[in-house]
Amino acid sequence: MGIKQISVFLENTTGRLSEATKTLANAKINLRAISIADTADFGILRLIVDKTDEAINALNAAGFTTRLTDVVAVEIEDVPGSLAGLMELFKNSQVNIEYLYASLEGQIGKAVVIFKLEDHEKGLKILNDNHQKMAEKF
Repeated sequence: MGIKQISVFLENTTGRLSEATKTLANAKINLRAISIADTADFGILRLIVDKTDEAINALNAAGFTTRLTDVVAVEIEDVPGSLAGLMELFKNSQVNIEYLYASLEGQIGKAVVIFKLEDHEKGLKILNDNHQKMAEKF
């Protein structure tokens, strides 16, 4: 269980992010979650989209370097402390979080948090054992 995240490696130059998002728009790909991290030389655009295979094909055809990664999307209550409780669950279970970001996509009163876990399978088991609601797609 989990969802696929696309990582797109971008040169840190003016307009490169625009080119990537335009490529997806032209391919009629809808973004569900997005995050970007950068260094002095490059950025990593992380995406959850509605049509993963089509997005990879469009980006690769446009000359972008991509990678597909398993991530977990967990739906939490949109109230103070929800994320802290989930973090405590991972901490107590010794599951390392490599990174996370959130999406506003979801039900009213809910948030979806996307996690890249060091041990994906262990993280899934912990979430399942603790009755956490995971999104397969959103």
